[in-house]
Amino acid sequence: MSFEKRGRMPLDYNAVALPGSALRFRGPQADTIEPDVVCIGGSETFGRFIHAPYPAQLDAALPGAVLNLGVVNAGLDVMINDPAIVGSVGAAGAVVLQITSAHNMTNRFYTVHPRRNDRFVTASAMLRTIYPQVDFTEFHFTRHLLTHLRAVSEDRFEIVRTELEAAWVARMRRFISDITAPVHLLWLSNRAPDAPEDPQLLQDPLFVTARMLEQVEADAASLTITCPDRAEMENSVQGKFFGPREEAAARLLPGPQLHERAATELLQHLR
Repeated sequence: MSFEKRGRMPLDYNAVALPGSALRFRGPQADTIEPDVVCIGGSETFGRFIHAPYPAQLDAALPGAVLNLGVVNAGLDVMINDPAIVGSVGAAGAVVLQITSAHNMTNRFYTVHPRRNDRFVTASAMLRTIYPQVDFTEFHFTRHLLTHLRAVSEDRFEIVRTELEAAWVARMRRFISDITAPVHLLWLSNRAPDAPEDPQLLQDPLFVTARMLEQVEADAASLTITCPDRAEMENSVQGKFFGPREEAAARLLPGPQLHERAATELLQHLR
């Protein structure tokens, strides 16, 4: 399974709209109301900076239609609530669910934007009580918020982290149990599940640990873990397509080699 490497340049994602959704998905989309496989997740599944993300490779290898319904910066809120995603998942023969971060979803401490889950909307009374000195109007993104909260107080930040982890596990397990088709979990990241947390909180899926994966794996049909070796990390932009101001973001996302490996491993479960 090999795809041409074209060098560094922006990609045309051929964004498409689907009935009932305000989101834009990667095109082209298969014209079918009963997809064989639906892939849902965040920027990795969407294939940001990638010419042929793993859903496209699955579509080329499988006889049935494979829909890529990944959304840039999506968390569980988008996947659980978007009508187009919910409808496609309900009609699918199988679902690939990419593991997304625990911080980009509404929880007891803060609310995120319903479509752009990386956007911070408002802090709850509980979070304002824990951090009375913080002016929450200064924040527009969840990662910026959490980085600041940790800098203010490591101890109080652990309360927030514990809530995010517990909410993620509970919501994932409920989401998987509500899907009638087999759900195949995919960890597609530049870090391994048991790797130390990035001190800058840049590496997704943020706040998801190996222990949390074990809890949700029991409800799924399979779990595929795809992460790079050292050589791949040293060439973190090889084969990616990005504009002049996108290199920092491109370095944080998996490259084409990982997408190819993810597709190859998922095919073992989907065929």
